[in-house]
Amino acid sequence: MEYSLVCHNLYAFSFSPVKNKLFLLGIMFLLWVYMLYSCVGYCATMPSLVVDNYRGKETGSVVGKRIENNGRVDLMSRLLPRPQPWVDIESDYDEPSVRTSSRDLLNNDIDAYRGAEDWDEMRGEGQRAPEPGAMSSFSNGSGSKKLPQAIIIGVKKGGTRALLEFLRVHPDIRAVGAEPHFFDRNYENGLEWYRELMPKTLEGQITMEKTPSYFVTREAPARISAMSRDTKLIVVVRDPVTRAISDYTQTLSKNPDIPTFESLTFKNRTTGLIDTSWSAIQIGIYAKHLDNWLQYFPMGQILFVSGERLISDPAGELGRVQDFLGLKRIITDKHFYFNQTKGFPCLKKAEGSSKPHCLGKTKGRTHPNIHPEVVQRLRDFYRPFNMKFYQMTGHNFGWD
Repeated sequence: MEYSLVCHNLYAFSFSPVKNKLFLLGIMFLLWVYMLYSCVGYCATMPSLVVDNYRGKETGSVVGKRIENNGRVDLMSRLLPRPQPWVDIESDYDEPSVRTSSRDLLNNDIDAYRGAEDWDEMRGEGQRAPEPGAMSSFSNGSGSKKLPQAIIIGVKKGGTRALLEFLRVHPDIRAVGAEPHFFDRNYENGLEWYRELMPKTLEGQITMEKTPSYFVTREAPARISAMSRDTKLIVVVRDPVTRAISDYTQTLSKNPDIPTFESLTFKNRTTGLIDTSWSAIQIGIYAKHLDNWLQYFPMGQILFVSGERLISDPAGELGRVQDFLGLKRIITDKHFYFNQTKGFPCLKKAEGSSKPHCLGKTKGRTHPNIHPEVVQRLRDFYRPFNMKFYQMTGHNFGWD
């Protein structure tokens, strides 16, 4: 009897509703204290991150010290938007004119619109999340910023943006979305500044960037060679006549008041003398610019990609690029579909996305009608330079 009474009292004590509520409240209180403690420790780091971001301390060794703390990577600094140290998104740089005042004004107009070019295409480019497979590695502190081992150096309006976007599908390629313009405009900032613009890479991955104006910048070959003589260079070339018209079309879309294509092409329309001081014409003299690069890099370190074949056979051209970079051929026909409306191949799945991706509306603009006589005179002008370029590269691009 006494035993039963004791058991009954213990049962009533253990499972009393009041005791149960007090017990649950105690657990909830402990959890609340723990979460408050964790939040205080986490939030204490946020102000410095935000202030650093908006003060622009993403340069030089300061960034390295903030991101690398005792060998551990600050994941928040990767996920928060970072201010871009350069102004333009895709500037498609024009060399300054050396001839007439009208061309000086034209180049100034081009500079005024650099910041807006291809913004729709590049919106959100720099804020992509890391690839799913690499996310855990980066959060564990793996990966580091390296100077690029490969650079797309040209040419403007040749298809460099398409090539870069296609290459970024490859898991072993990590590339900067915007154009750094380091070797032509920002060289005085130093290599550490340049390195900080690069994405983090894991062992075996290749760091890349693209700035089409490098190909026509006289100082660029020596500067890249000084960084590394082993840098692999990629040049996307296109029929120079079509390229010049495309170049003009881009500028015309931003400034409808520029002179006509014909008036800019000729020094004298009657004699048919071509004005090579206009950058749209000058860029297409590929043999002249290549001579400058061959003083610092052997031909075997330069790959020439056909802008025309990049449209008609993207997988074939991407195969050549992957071979050149020493990578496995992962990007194949299965990655592309042809968009009839734009007239360009598009990716079935872009990097970091499960959706199809085409280049922005700034690509594939309708060219203005150019008089056939003007086009023919330009073809006659470029023919000897094209022949020289074919001989130098050992490849006939079929522009004549």
